[in-house]
Amino acid sequence: MINTDFAIRSFKGGYDDNFQYVLTCMQSRAQIPIDAALPLETVRPFIRGAFVAMLITHTHGDHIAFIDEYLEAFPELLIIIHESSAGRISAVNVHPTQDGELIQIGRLNINVIHTPGHFPDSSCYKLENVIFTGDTLFVGRTGRTISQGSDTGELYHSVYNKLLTLPQKTIIYPGHDYGQSPTITMVRNIEISPLLQAANEQDFIERMAALEAS
Repeated sequence: MINTDFAIRSFKGGYDDNFQYVLTCMQSRAQIPIDAALPLETVRPFIRGAFVAMLITHTHGDHIAFIDEYLEAFPELLIIIHESSAGRISAVNVHPTQDGELIQIGRLNINVIHTPGHFPDSSCYKLENVIFTGDTLFVGRTGRTISQGSDTGELYHSVYNKLLTLPQKTIIYPGHDYGQSPTITMVRNIEISPLLQAANEQDFIERMAALEAS
């Protein structure tokens, strides 16, 4: 299996400058929303036909706020979500994922990377030189770890062992518009973010605490 050409359309809105993306396989024409942060009516004018699957980066309310609208419009929509939260979504078709799994949608091969820390079910989705990071990694910083279920140590290992080790030219598509640009390469993000320059886990925890205190 090999990836073919794909297109990404970005939408901004939701409850907190959320980004929602629609990924399209140019060969099969399969259309895949990443999260359900925006109303269906916002994205529907820009799609053709039905969505076939939805990638959930995590189940914080702002990222699945409008999922019922999508399921009502597309009852057969396949919900792709980390196995720990598969039971939280009332859908006909749910695919529970595991870390390292390879999913094929249309002609696209998508790698699942489980990245707990911001939230236990956080997952990133990578294909070719692109990664959708949800709230695990933003432009200029990582996600926060102040909500129930968050763990700063877990976030460190997710980010430093799984994301920062990806090719330097990997392009990050985050879940919110919090940075100086909508997207950024991995290498550039490391250059501009003190949270991505920690010497070790304890250093990262201290940097995160300083950020939250500021």
